[in-house]
Amino acid sequence: MTDVLAELDRRRAAARLGGGQRRIDSQHAKGKLTARERIELLLDEGSFEEYDMFVAHRATDFGMDAEHIPGDGVVTGWGTVNGRMVYLFSQDFTVFGGSLSETHAQKICKIQEMALRNGAPVIGLNDSGGARIQEGVASLAGYADVFQNNIMASGVVPQISVIMGPCAGGAVYSPAMTDFIFMVRDSSYMFVTGPDVVKTVTNEVVTAEELGGASTHTRKSSVADGAYENDVEALAEVRRLIDFLPLSNRETPPVRPFFDDPERIEESLDTLIPANPNTPYDMKELILKVADEADFFEIQADFAKNIVTGFIRIEGRTIGVVANQPMVLAGCLDIDSSRKAARFVRFCDAFEIPILTFVDVPGFLPGTGQEYGGVIKHGAKLLFAYGEATVPKVTVITRKAYGGAYDVMASKHLRGDMNYAWPTAEIAVMGAKGAVEILYRSELGDPEKIAGRVKDYEARFANPFVAAEKGFIDEVIRPQSTRRRVARAFAALRTKKLSNPWKKHDNIPL
Repeated sequence: MTDVLAELDRRRAAARLGGGQRRIDSQHAKGKLTARERIELLLDEGSFEEYDMFVAHRATDFGMDAEHIPGDGVVTGWGTVNGRMVYLFSQDFTVFGGSLSETHAQKICKIQEMALRNGAPVIGLNDSGGARIQEGVASLAGYADVFQNNIMASGVVPQISVIMGPCAGGAVYSPAMTDFIFMVRDSSYMFVTGPDVVKTVTNEVVTAEELGGASTHTRKSSVADGAYENDVEALAEVRRLIDFLPLSNRETPPVRPFFDDPERIEESLDTLIPANPNTPYDMKELILKVADEADFFEIQADFAKNIVTGFIRIEGRTIGVVANQPMVLAGCLDIDSSRKAARFVRFCDAFEIPILTFVDVPGFLPGTGQEYGGVIKHGAKLLFAYGEATVPKVTVITRKAYGGAYDVMASKHLRGDMNYAWPTAEIAVMGAKGAVEILYRSELGDPEKIAGRVKDYEARFANPFVAAEKGFIDEVIRPQSTRRRVARAFAALRTKKLSNPWKKHDNIPL
């Protein structure tokens, strides 16, 4: 028996060493942690249960039969994050560059299927050179199996991808189908075709960082939801995100202890809106003052900054926040902000996370660039997302809510449950100046008369009371009481039941 146990220990030690000490040192020299070090940081101490530690590849071509490393380039298993179960895989760059083989893919698929059966999130720590060329189509088939599981898991369990090294070619499509993607600055990148192929085909000279680095994907492409300075910070933030999410679509989001009075009054909010209607203010100030302990986990902070999305807690319960940001493009909706917010709203609805919407929107951004880019269809995505959502929806209009953008931003007409407005809210088809120029075109030569018309229009429509009289606004509230009113609204909606007509699936305007 002693010999058998010694052999087990020897084999485990060999598997834990991955590609060997020299390659581990190389990984550390690049400022990157190893696959197992990442797991230790992500999970609660001592909670990791590994599967398939001794699995090795079955390839025999191109000299592969001479080298068999246990684990085959990926560490898989389950553990806990603050006591709650998660499944995960962590690609090991020290073993064949983390490349995906047939057995490597089978290990990932096994974890995905267990997560689906048991109702727990899947976290992928990606650090891979791509498909293992020596295995040819078997490697490609492995990718497709992983992709299929990503699709089946979508909307069933949360899926989180952390890009912690290279991720190229077919490898990028698995993260792309997950709910959240996070990257590490200067050591991770994603692209379908690399710089060399780009140069050959299009004659563009571009570095890997410029083509698919963290800055590119968080600011330009919107592929990634956030970027962090190093592996340690990225994994700490993933732990923080998991704390906001339910384990599956059959569970409610976790309720955490809170030490912030739901009845708290914030008198500073009474002066948040500037006297000049064209002066911007920071909507994040409102979000932080409504949230428990000013804790806000922002999603896609560097992309489409004219809209803010992320998670807060109110009375210890997770709430998804969507808010126009007057500091950027005056808070206008455009193609990018519509896509960003629509995806976030659909995630919240899939996992029964209530949605809080703060509205200050003067309309959709005008221009040929927007129209040629399909702002109609992209704006319809956000409209569709809010309209189909059955979770509790609370809306607060702080200032402008003009035209179709008023409708789109979780209005009462899109089954908003509680729709509040501050006294500073202006709810109308358009701004006073534009409306007067259309209504009184014949008087445009008389500035004095036009000024009077503008004043009259503002008095009649640049307030929330016309909408309140029609029941489109449930209550006009004092800004200082926003946290209290929102908290009470969500408390009242905890037993909400609403379902959409049966369908195989909808056909959102993609």
